[in-house]
Amino acid sequence: MIRFLAVPVVACLLATGPARGADKPVRVFILAGQSNMEGKAPNSLLDHQATDAKTKDLFAHLRKDDKWAVRDDVFIKFLERKGGLTVGYGSPGRTGAELEFGTAMGNHFDEPVILVKAAWGGHSLYKLFRSPSAGFPAADVLEKELKQAQDRTKQNNEKNKKNDPLPTMDDIKKDYGSSYKKMMAEVKDVMDNSGVLFPALKGKPVELAGFVWFQGWNDQYNGAENEYESNMKHFIKDVRKDLKVPNLPFVIAVMGQNGSKPATGAMLTIQKAQLAMNDMPEFKGNVKSFRTDVLVDKAAEELYPTWRENKEKWDKVGGDFQYHYLGSAIWFHRIGKAMGDSMLEMLKDQK
Repeated sequence: MIRFLAVPVVACLLATGPARGADKPVRVFILAGQSNMEGKAPNSLLDHQATDAKTKDLFAHLRKDDKWAVRDDVFIKFLERKGGLTVGYGSPGRTGAELEFGTAMGNHFDEPVILVKAAWGGHSLYKLFRSPSAGFPAADVLEKELKQAQDRTKQNNEKNKKNDPLPTMDDIKKDYGSSYKKMMAEVKDVMDNSGVLFPALKGKPVELAGFVWFQGWNDQYNGAENEYESNMKHFIKDVRKDLKVPNLPFVIAVMGQNGSKPATGAMLTIQKAQLAMNDMPEFKGNVKSFRTDVLVDKAAEELYPTWRENKEKWDKVGGDFQYHYLGSAIWFHRIGKAMGDSMLEMLKDQK
């Protein structure tokens, strides 16, 4: 089994509620995953579509005085960046689904909201986000990985006349679950230091309210897709256990880079695994998976095959490759809204 960082994240959670006084707790939502949770819609594309007559109505609720609004009731921390929610909290120069999701949460709650983004491009559930109860892969898989790592080191030593030590099995194992631990550390930092990170919230109690997962691409390789359903189930249970919130509402944005075309192969396997969480009896009413492919921006999808020959047109509808949902601001907007709708549906049912 993987040995993980102990996560006393929510000692403060147990003290929230009536015993802390009249203040209602600040609602904290975790947004985790890989590059698409980082967010890949270029800010320049958002700027264009927010003023273009054909699309500006989609973004009007996010603007004030012809500028992007900065919310004073929804706060966000994404690695080293923090502040009031607005555009630009995706990958550098980009925005993601957090904008619409956070807007939905801020509009719903009277209390302030914090979004904690823990997202790193290229990180799989199979390895880096692997949670404690999933354990390690089979011994033969680890041995094969070790041999490959040692062969690479030997080749590098010979090529560069170096004498670097060969990797050990401990070196191989340490990567498994490393992003899970980093995610938990991010959450702990916000829960413990919310008043320092966001001075407007000083003295206010905090409470974990929900979790959103947007990931899948890097589990399509080397058979990892066949473990996805099991690993996802372990992940949800371990997150709840380590955060001490047994029925923490959990939204899964099902990978959908296939868009209008049916998914096949490993992508289809992962889609089915993510959607299977809806049918787990123990997750009834507190886990909701929704499809992202049905939300495709068809204008961007139609132009994508020839975007290099139509760069001027392309810059007005997209801004990235297919694995990043075409960098479509509209597609990320729809996904963020669906994340919010799914979360609020569960919160309503729980209430």
